[in-house]
Amino acid sequence: MAEPNQNPPESEEPEELADPVITEQTVGEEPPKTEHRSVARSAGIVSIAVMFSRVLGLVRETIFARFFGAGYLYDAFVVAFKIPNILRDLFAEGALSAAFVKVFTDYQIKKTEREAWELASLVFNVLAVVMSVVTVIGILIAPWVVPLLARGFPPEKAALAVTLAQIMFPFILLVALAALAMGVLNTKGRFGIPASASTAFNIFSITTGLFFAYWLSGGVWEISNDKSLIPSDAAQWAIIGMAIGTLVGGAAQLLIQIPSMLGVGFTFSPRLSFSDPGVKRVMRLMGPALIGTSAIQIKVLVDIFVVSGIEGGQSWLSYSFRLMQFPIGVFGVAIGTAAIPTLSRLASEDNIVKFRETLSDAIKLVFLLTIPAACGLIVLGDPIVALIYQGGAFRAFDTNMVAWALAAYSVGLVGYAAIKVLSPSFYAMDDARTPMYISIATIAVHAPVSFGMMYLLSTVGVSAERPNGYGHVGVALATSAVALVNFTALTFFMRRKIGRLNGRDIVGAFVRVAIASAIMTAVCYVSYRAVASYFAVENFGVRLLEAFIPIGLGGITFFVMAKLLRISEIEQVVAMLRRKFGR
Repeated sequence: MAEPNQNPPESEEPEELADPVITEQTVGEEPPKTEHRSVARSAGIVSIAVMFSRVLGLVRETIFARFFGAGYLYDAFVVAFKIPNILRDLFAEGALSAAFVKVFTDYQIKKTEREAWELASLVFNVLAVVMSVVTVIGILIAPWVVPLLARGFPPEKAALAVTLAQIMFPFILLVALAALAMGVLNTKGRFGIPASASTAFNIFSITTGLFFAYWLSGGVWEISNDKSLIPSDAAQWAIIGMAIGTLVGGAAQLLIQIPSMLGVGFTFSPRLSFSDPGVKRVMRLMGPALIGTSAIQIKVLVDIFVVSGIEGGQSWLSYSFRLMQFPIGVFGVAIGTAAIPTLSRLASEDNIVKFRETLSDAIKLVFLLTIPAACGLIVLGDPIVALIYQGGAFRAFDTNMVAWALAAYSVGLVGYAAIKVLSPSFYAMDDARTPMYISIATIAVHAPVSFGMMYLLSTVGVSAERPNGYGHVGVALATSAVALVNFTALTFFMRRKIGRLNGRDIVGAFVRVAIASAIMTAVCYVSYRAVASYFAVENFGVRLLEAFIPIGLGGITFFVMAKLLRISEIEQVVAMLRRKFGR
């Protein structure tokens, strides 16, 4: 599916990012808590960078909402982009990054620096060749694959989705290489620039997308509120322009990291070898992870298939999932990204005590940041969605449908974010099979639950405007249920693998954060209702107040309760922010 606007000079970044624990510290010099401070600090850097990226991502989604609404055009775009996005997740960001970081870290510890860089160049070349072949095959078979997924689309809509998919297929090649570059830089202690790569994607996909949309459409297009009408040629050319912008954004995501890669020592060699021991080890470790990731993508395909018969369903789920991805990216992905190099190094050193401490502290940090976020999204979904998306082709009806889906997705937010930490922890210990088996097993849960919940909620709230009721909400609930099952299973097997997982500390942290979040939720709900009832009209200013007054009061309430309940992680987050912004 970013750093502050003024990035620090490259020469300053190593001083800020290279923590002794990650790079040089010998085992046993510091107590386990030093390891946690390292991860928290690095996670804070990534969080700030990712936050800017997610904000720009919301800007991008807002542009889609205002100019294309929730229906024919954006449904086609979502289905078309899902296919290269699924392959991106399958071959790149999940399986490859974790496998490469593990092997590359081992090479730096147990072999020479030169051998490590030779491995990086070989993997880069192998990935480029493989993904180029996958891209060509994807473009050729899109006319047969896309209509299978979009079973409920009329022929014209399916044809548009095929065209968009063929345009965006090279995206997987560009982003796969960008993911490998991110793995290299994270292993070398560089977190800011890789996390900023998605900011480059959003900036270029927005600017070039709008440029091509206006150029190809002739400068104007109209979207009808009647979802049964086929959009004009100008409107279809406009969405094609946004697809071209997405491809340009993928290129920017790779190119922004090249100077930093060269700066940390990467040297490109044209040599290609599939039989190199290091490449074979990455592929061997990647194999089970790839199967496990494919299980996740099967769930995504199931959701596409289930919802394709609901006009606007793809759009509503996409807009809501984008909002839910904000805390996942800022918190879950950031903590996971920061923890992976540390966990890989500790696993290579067989230091299970510090490995356990680092992992359990990372999970507690996930709880601290995602439980209140989930509660806030559930009770403030309507004002948040209205503030960001409503206007232009995006109506109040769409706001309500997206808000319901957002609440359903938020139920599983903690699970989504924690998986981003737990799965790579298995890879760090050379165990890609356990996450694979768990992911495959959850398919058995997901498919029937997704279909069942969709049909069940399709009978709720049925009206002329809502002929399928809240069927799309059922799909979101099923996805959340699977995420929580996945998280529980990963926790259980990790505990068995490393003996224990500091369970009492984790449960205690969860209970304290849940209590603080419950009180915060009550404050958010009451204050939102009070603000909403005070104003008789609705405009952008009122929406701003309806969203930010409850968010502000809720944030203050949570912070006060966290202090009263002595949630230690809140102090570490505050200290990190002081260091970051006090420089």
